[in-house]
Amino acid sequence: MTAQPITSDTPVSNVDPFSYDVLEDPLPFQAALREAGPVVYLEKYDVYAMGRYAEVHAALTDWQTFQSAAGVGLSNFRYEKPWRPPSLLLEADPPHHDAPRAILSKILGPRELRRLAKSWAADAEELVDDLLAKGTEFDAVTDLAAAFPLRIFPDAVGIPQEGRENLLPYGDHVFNAFGPPNELVAKGAPRVAELSASIAAQCARDVLTPDGFGAQIWAAADRGDITEAQAPLIVRSLLTAGVDTTVNGLAAVLFAFATNPDQWGRLREGPALSRTAFDEAVRFESPVQTFFRTTTRDIEVGGTLIPEGRKILMFLGSANRDPRRWENPEIFDLNRDPSGHVGFGFGIHQCVGQHVARLEASTILNTLAKRITSLEINGPTRRHHNNTLRAWESLPVRVELA
Repeated sequence: MTAQPITSDTPVSNVDPFSYDVLEDPLPFQAALREAGPVVYLEKYDVYAMGRYAEVHAALTDWQTFQSAAGVGLSNFRYEKPWRPPSLLLEADPPHHDAPRAILSKILGPRELRRLAKSWAADAEELVDDLLAKGTEFDAVTDLAAAFPLRIFPDAVGIPQEGRENLLPYGDHVFNAFGPPNELVAKGAPRVAELSASIAAQCARDVLTPDGFGAQIWAAADRGDITEAQAPLIVRSLLTAGVDTTVNGLAAVLFAFATNPDQWGRLREGPALSRTAFDEAVRFESPVQTFFRTTTRDIEVGGTLIPEGRKILMFLGSANRDPRRWENPEIFDLNRDPSGHVGFGFGIHQCVGQHVARLEASTILNTLAKRITSLEINGPTRRHHNNTLRAWESLPVRVELA
């Protein structure tokens, strides 16, 4: 039996947020969600939803009440066996979350990123040189947003060349599976066993290069900071969360600049704005649109009493465009301070690899800014639908060389 909202005045929506129309353009639904109230009951999935910034931010920071350990998707790990081992970062709370988080925070810290910055800049120069040598028209998704992370990040982790082609399809299915068992999940299901086996093989100690993130994770197991059983799962989490989200973040910032040429001019005048630009694009487009939490107790939010054990669907993309928090949120603006956006989550589960993503983005943006004076959309664009991610399949652009 479908449970009803506890309070009679709780707004109810019968819209499917995972339908084709909403995934194609979520903005009208998100605006209606925010307008309806701080908490809205989604009839189709028997879950509560939050679309305003204040409530989403508060839930993200209150892990004791809004737990991740029951799964950050629609499925509840307490009652349903997941198709893959839970992530030790996304789907665990303290104390189980603490050691893996501490290890990755150190491995992905400023010292390591300074070491990588020079080589990544050289890779970006080579990629852009090769791309522009072929012409001034290309696809910003396949030729840049996907090409750059797939060129540098697997090397940084230290995984073998064989099997890298499975990173994006595997990540796509993982993020789809956080949603309901719809057509998007069914489409990826036939390859689940193959993709899972491929990714697991890349996380093994004996296949990783000795100087990468993966080897450092295994070294932490040797020191006793984590267990040997945890090590491959942490490497896997790094591969799962570190590719698709960055690809879509880069596509988001390239789309934002292609549709806001004045802002590209500002970046060229002030290259130091590249990291601000990336964060503003993450706020503006929100590559990660949604995540679930599960209540550990009865709690009242915005006049609605949400019972213990209920799923909460948090709309990060909606919160990042909430006019209660942001002035002119529909505008991509490098004058804005986008810090505080929830595009990387917030609290103890905030994306541990966000600084890696920022370095990748600033590196490719600064390289492009030296070579091109403008970029614009050059043909029909296509979204890639995913239950969790706001993604692009194709973003044709034309550029003017400096």
